[in-house]
Parts: sequence; structure tokens; C-alpha cells
Amino acid sequence: MDREVFQEQFGLIGSSDALRQVIDKIMQVAQTDITVLLQGESGVGKDVTARAIHGMSHRKHNELIIVNCGAIPEGIIESELFGHEKGAFTGANDARKGYFEKADEGTIFLDEIGDTPKDVQVKLLRILENGEFFRVGSSKVQTTEVRIIAATNKDLWELVKEGSFREDLYYRLNTVQIHLPALRDRSEDVIPIFRNFVEHYSKKYDSVFRGFSDDAKALLRSYRWPGNIRELRNIAEQLVVLEKSQFIDIEILRKYLKGRQRTGSADNLPMLQENVYSRNSQNQQTSHQGSELIYRALLEMSNDIGDLKKMLANLVYSLFSNKNNPKLPALLGSGENASSLDNIYANSGLSNPLDYTNSKHTELDQSKNQNALNCASTLHKDDINGEEFEPYDEPYQEEENDFVLQLKGKEIPSLEETEKFLIQKALEIFGGNRRKASETLGISERTLYRKLDQYGLEKK
Repeated sequence: MDREVFQEQFGLIGSSDALRQVIDKIMQVAQTDITVLLQGESGVGKDVTARAIHGMSHRKHNELIIVNCGAIPEGIIESELFGHEKGAFTGANDARKGYFEKADEGTIFLDEIGDTPKDVQVKLLRILENGEFFRVGSSKVQTTEVRIIAATNKDLWELVKEGSFREDLYYRLNTVQIHLPALRDRSEDVIPIFRNFVEHYSKKYDSVFRGFSDDAKALLRSYRWPGNIRELRNIAEQLVVLEKSQFIDIEILRKYLKGRQRTGSADNLPMLQENVYSRNSQNQQTSHQGSELIYRALLEMSNDIGDLKKMLANLVYSLFSNKNNPKLPALLGSGENASSLDNIYANSGLSNPLDYTNSKHTELDQSKNQNALNCASTLHKDDINGEEFEPYDEPYQEEENDFVLQLKGKEIPSLEETEKFLIQKALEIFGGNRRKASETLGISERTLYRKLDQYGLEKK
């Protein structure tokens, strides 16, 4: 079967390189019994892909069971997957087969596999290894011969590092991994997919779709589709039903998209300008796209600066958080500004290195900076342990890394250097305890793991 026939048969629409790679991999593994892990954002079509794999396999004449693990309550998921015996629990009036028994000789698709409880993961591992399981309330071993396809919109390896997903199950599921691209990463496929949905709903609702303008097409292609194909399908259905027999121009289409582009959208994109998709030259459109990318980068940088301010405030607070420290009230203030980084800088005499609004920050008053260094030099390990606070005549000498040298030289360290320095200091203070360090820095432990990998820091 060639690729075009395969795509038409299973509804995999598009001609982008990203989709072609997915289809080629599906065609390679479909006729085997190998376990497949589908990864991708919500709405990219993981269920359609699973149906295609099953439909091309030698099991296609047997049953395909689709299970959404995230939609089954934790208390009954074991019974749903493996079945139960009569009287196994309250309400179990009869013996019942589970999904794995029903899928015997066929395929089972476990969607949102990352949401399964740890005790169920153990039983899934046993089925993957030898096909054996127990019904709830039974001691008799049951067997099933089933092909497993799993899917997730999460990073399973991150879940493994967090301890919420078993590492052995991860390796057993990750035999063959197929990454399904987001719709925004294959914009050339948007219009063909949209037309297919429109034709389907026009027949379903006995409606007529008159088409749409070039500007509307451009908007469809450029929109980021946070809900991916699922969102595109919903938009197509709304247009067929609510704009019956209307020619769809950019103004009509915007009514269905703009709510997803304002604040609170899934991708945090700003609302686009009125003239973005007018019929201008290609150069003008390219220029606007470049400006939009710059704007997005500025927004992301602003968020990073805010995060670093919070991390600095939390770390300084932890360093000076001793009731015997006489400088604590002066540094931290009180009330709503108790842990405000700007307040800490203002009271200590130190200029905020992240304050880019001060155009004269490179011409700081020498005495002001010296006062700040003297203030910082009074910190001593004995004070952290609750002993009496005694200032030093000389600054506290510590290993002078690039970050410290930049501060002494009145240079502005980069965001990466600042973040790396804070993480190192937090881990030193708490003896390598990542949980306490992440709490002090105001970030999750998962983010701390990622930062340790990013900066090549040792995981103690």
C-alpha cells in the first residue's frame, strides 16, 4: 500500500514533511506486534494514528479497544482494565471481563498512559512482559495476547524523574516512539484538513459552504491552533452551522478565533493587528511575522526576569531569615513588601542589576556600592546557625566565580549566569537538598532538575 492510499483510507490528511515522517514510521511498525508509544500535544490525532496502526496490522479483523486512562477514576481503573470476580467489592454482582480480556488477539490503545496510578503501572508492566494478569478479587492467573499502543501528551521521562511513573514501565513502553507534530508545525496541512471537515459537516447538516477568502486562508494558516486538529474541527463545524451559505471572509473568521487570541489563550498570543492579513506584498507579511516573533521574545524575556527577581528575593530572604539578625527588618521591610526584591535592594543600598529602566545604572555612586558590599560581607555561617551576629572587618571571602566577579566589577551578569549562581548557592545552603532549594528559589523541583541539566550542574 502506498502512502497516498494509506492516508486516504485512514483519514491522515496532509502533505507536510512532518506528517510524511509519521506515516512512514507507522507503515514500518504496523504489521509487527511491537509496542508503540505515541507522543504529542492534546488534539493532534493520537487516536486516529492508533486506528491506522491497528487497521494496517494482521490484527485488524480483531477488536481495537480504546481506553482513556485519564478519564477513569482511580478507584475503578484496575477493575476496568483487568476485570473483577463476583463479590470482589460492593456492587460487583457478577464477574466481568476487563479491557485486556476483551482485546485478546487484538489491540488495546491506552491513551493518557501517564495518568495511571503507580499500583496499576505494576500490573501493566507484567502484561507487557508475559501477558499475565489477575482479575480483581481473584487469585487465578489470566492471560491475554494483545498488542499495546500507548499515548501521552506529557513528558514521561519527567514523570519518571518526579517519581510518579515507573522507570521500568517507561522503558518497556518506549520500544518505538512516534512523535505526532502539533498543527502549528505543519501549517501547510491546515487548509486541506479544514476542507475535509467542512465537507463532512456540510453533508451531516445538509448545509452549503460557500468557501472563504484569501485573507481568511492566511489567518487559518498563521493561527497557532493551541487545540490542534480538535480545535480546527470545532471551528469548521461552527462555521458550517452558524454561517450557513455565507462566504467566509477574515472578519467572520475572526469572530471564532479572536477569543482564543486574547488574554487567557492557551498559547498566550496577543491579538493580531487589523491589517496583518490584508492583501499586502509578501515582504510586508514577512516583516510583520518577524516583528511578532520579536514581540513574543520580549514577552518571554520579561517573564524570565520576573522569575529571576522572585528567585533572588526568596534566596536573600532565606540567607537572612534569622530572628537574631539585626539587618533583617531593614532589608526585608514588612507587610506586602516583606520579600520584595526591589525593597531589599532599596534598603541595602545595592542597585538592582535587573533594573533595565535605570539608564544610569552603569554610573553607580561608589560609596553606595561599597555600603552594599559591606552589608553583604556581614553575613556569616554562625548567624545562619542562630549564633550572635558579628560583622567582619573584611568581606566574607568565598570562591569568586564569574558571577561574583561581574558584580564586583559593576558588570551586569546575564540572566543565565544569575540563575546558575542562585541555584548553586541554594544547593550549597541546603546541603544539596533539591526540595528545599526549589522551594526557596520559588520554582518546582521538576524545573530545578531541568535547570541542573541545562547548566551542567551536579545532581547531589
